[in-house]
Amino acid sequence: MSHTDRSGPDDDSTEVITAPTLFDLRTLIGGLFVLYGILLTIVGIFDSPEEIAKANGIRINLWLGLSMLVLGVLFLIWAWTRPMRLERHPLNEDLGGPPPGH
Repeated sequence: MSHTDRSGPDDDSTEVITAPTLFDLRTLIGGLFVLYGILLTIVGIFDSPEEIAKANGIRINLWLGLSMLVLGVLFLIWAWTRPMRLERHPLNEDLGGPPPGH
């Protein structure tokens, strides 16, 4: 569902519509990074000494999993704090120009 919000009492011609966040790419990308980050972190915790030796002594699965987890959480925070908004100006829809005052 979309949410319609009027911008103020003095400007009744502008509608601000918040788009659904389900289809926001930031939500999809963030969710996938979180999922893969959790999986890699779990695998990295249980890495065998042979696997660590192959990576030159670095627990690469653990570090990449934690990095992906942080990146995914940042994407989700970004999508949550700055939702996509669509401003409609009925007076300028016919003209195709910028909104008044811009």
